[in-house]
Amino acid sequence: MARIISIHSFRGGTGKSNTTANVAALLGLEGKRVGVIDTDINSPGIHVLFNIQEDEIAHSLNDYLWSKCSIEQTALDVTPRLNATIRQRAREGGQPPQELRGQVFLIPSSMKAGEIARVLREGYDVGLLNDGFQELIRKLNLDVLMIDTHPGLNEETILSIAISDVLGIIMRPDQQDFQGTSVTVDVARKLDVAQLLIIVNKVPAVFDPHEVKTKVEQAYGCPVAAVLPHSDEMMALASGGIFVLHYPDHPMTGLFQQAAARLMA
Repeated sequence: MARIISIHSFRGGTGKSNTTANVAALLGLEGKRVGVIDTDINSPGIHVLFNIQEDEIAHSLNDYLWSKCSIEQTALDVTPRLNATIRQRAREGGQPPQELRGQVFLIPSSMKAGEIARVLREGYDVGLLNDGFQELIRKLNLDVLMIDTHPGLNEETILSIAISDVLGIIMRPDQQDFQGTSVTVDVARKLDVAQLLIIVNKVPAVFDPHEVKTKVEQAYGCPVAAVLPHSDEMMALASGGIFVLHYPDHPMTGLFQQAAARLMA
């Protein structure tokens, strides 16, 4: 049985897509067949992390939702790109990880302004998403399906949360995120999500990670999978690639590995 993992945040800008992409790459390195689906149809962006250009997307999730193609036609095998990053690092004299033993597939949403406007204007049949999730798992023989959700709570995110085996909530240590995350945790519990984890991201260096972890776990009554500090290297990469492949020996990569292990536990 494939594991369905939703990565969600109540607000935008928390690092949700970065976390999704890095965990997916780590699972691919471990030999897993991983699908990553961008359901943030209003403001898609995870394709940038995989160095996918708009003109390379023959079919998007939007096309499937509007019955223009099958869901498997939207899947791009990004494994060669990830391995190319690993080989490039080796040529530059770094200490890269081994190439992926598994495969990573990306199901992007459209970046075309007209199609985003259509979603905002007309909406779409959210029920098709669940059918698409299950079809992807079967057709691509996935071990893991990772859903990069739209921030906040709407019909799509509630569906994604409801069908997930694991919900990873990304939050930053500020008061707005604390309040928004509380709402998300309450909704997830009402939907009987089997496993609920929090990842605290962009933590300032002046904060004690252990104290942050303790405070968050006490506030929400659920485990913290990882506390990720603010990273200048992450900021400098500027969504230009997958951090764990560019910096395999960085302490942040170890924390991403910790998060991935907890999400799969």
